[in-house]
Amino acid sequence: MTGMETGVAYARLDPHTEERFVPLRRMLGVTSFGFNQIALRPGQRGRIHRHREQEEVYVVLAGTLTLYVDGAPRDLVQGEMARVAPGVKRQLVNRQAGEDVLLLALGGAGEHVGRDGEAFAAWDQARGAPPQEVPLPEDLPVA
Repeated sequence: MTGMETGVAYARLDPHTEERFVPLRRMLGVTSFGFNQIALRPGQRGRIHRHREQEEVYVVLAGTLTLYVDGAPRDLVQGEMARVAPGVKRQLVNRQAGEDVLLLALGGAGEHVGRDGEAFAAWDQARGAPPQEVPLPEDLPVA
């Protein structure tokens, strides 16, 4: 399910989908990096693959992912993540019985463009400043 406003898109992760691979990048209209949801049921595994230029980051949202890197397994649990460099063979596997794995895969190539942010102290402010120069706002009271 997606919605679109000027310059903003929304989508929802679907952990119950029957699809192994959900192209979140397309759902959101992202053009500068790959962004996908991957769901693996018990015993399922992805292809052994690598990328020529793209590095990937895997973020485990649920379950225990076994990430094979050049044939060697490493288990990652909920909240753990891994970065795999370009040129390195990898495979995503769910070796657990009775437990689904849900993860996000983010990929990109090229140098990160850092420090291009602009922060504002108020919504009506026309000119911003580097984020590190704008103090964090006070926390809101919670009920």
